[in-house]
Amino acid sequence: MSDRIPRVLMDVTAVPADRAGVGRYVDSLVPELARAEVDLSLVCQDSDVEHYAALAPGAVIVAGAPAIAQRPVRLAWEQTVLPHIVKRVGADVLHCPHYTMPLRVRCPVVVTVHDATFFSQPETHTRIKGPFFRSATRIALRRAVRCVVPSLATRDELVRLVDADPTRMSVAYHGVDQSAFRPPTAAEKQRVREHLGLGDRPYLAFLSTLQPRKNAANLVRGWVAAVADRENPPALVLAGGKGWDDTIDDVIAAVPSHLQVLRPGYLPAEQLAGFLGGATVVVYPTYGEGFGLPVLEGMACGAPVLTTRRLSMPEVGGDAVAYCEPDAESIAAELRRLLDDEPLRRRLAAAGPPRAADFTWATSADTHVSVYRDSVAGGI
Repeated sequence: MSDRIPRVLMDVTAVPADRAGVGRYVDSLVPELARAEVDLSLVCQDSDVEHYAALAPGAVIVAGAPAIAQRPVRLAWEQTVLPHIVKRVGADVLHCPHYTMPLRVRCPVVVTVHDATFFSQPETHTRIKGPFFRSATRIALRRAVRCVVPSLATRDELVRLVDADPTRMSVAYHGVDQSAFRPPTAAEKQRVREHLGLGDRPYLAFLSTLQPRKNAANLVRGWVAAVADRENPPALVLAGGKGWDDTIDDVIAAVPSHLQVLRPGYLPAEQLAGFLGGATVVVYPTYGEGFGLPVLEGMACGAPVLTTRRLSMPEVGGDAVAYCEPDAESIAAELRRLLDDEPLRRRLAAAGPPRAADFTWATSADTHVSVYRDSVAGGI
């Protein structure tokens, strides 16, 4: 590893306006990189200049990227304009944080590959995104000096499915912002209840974009089976973006009328701790994730969490969460067990915050810096 402080250019033009997914990763990592031993520059869309200047006051912010609404336009810019920006800022290494990279650039390139589900679960992605990201991932694994992945499970899946070289992948776990995600106060919980119109009704919390991989349809079915006969059944709150799960509307339409399911969309960031920490159970029965931030955030907020053992989930949850299979019957069985066992819920709620504290963005940034240094030195 070189002791030289690398000059890093991060291309953040792919970050969407809703700041989900890659946006959460970039927005959490950038401030820590700005505090680390890197000479950081960021190239962003014009509309994001003030945002990144506030996140990283010491970084060089390169404006001029267009407001890129369509992927082909952004890719054309990436291939033709980004290499000139790399040369202009004198970057030692270019970090592309969302799968794609320019093919002709005169410095080492580091690419973040967030998950392998485009290969392992192609049916959960759209017919446009699936082929595109499979191609982008193959190119990154072949041409980038190093790829950053968020879990051992992702690394191992890429080795198994794409014959990736494990020595050219570095695992950098995501972190959790403990100023935003922490056990909430009673007042914070109450504000969320008022916002959602829940009154005193208990509720189960789901937080994610509604896409097939998140398995919300089976969650609804399992929840109905688990609570329909209860005297005071908890509501189910599906918070997050609408996504592209075209089965969820029909499944919700079949929910018995005495049960309450809410779809509030995106919740304000300041309400997320109260939402997760105020839930009887945080439920995230995913088919598999590259990392799984909602599980980590639920633990950090002191909620009992139910997820699956698929891919990275055990790396994140360890013994601090409960597990089920993705089918509706298994979800129902584990929900019944949790709802009937208050001591178990208390134990999981207590175990969550210390487990979550092991995952920090500062540690993630340290791993990224090591990758940058090795890339500059030519090490893989």
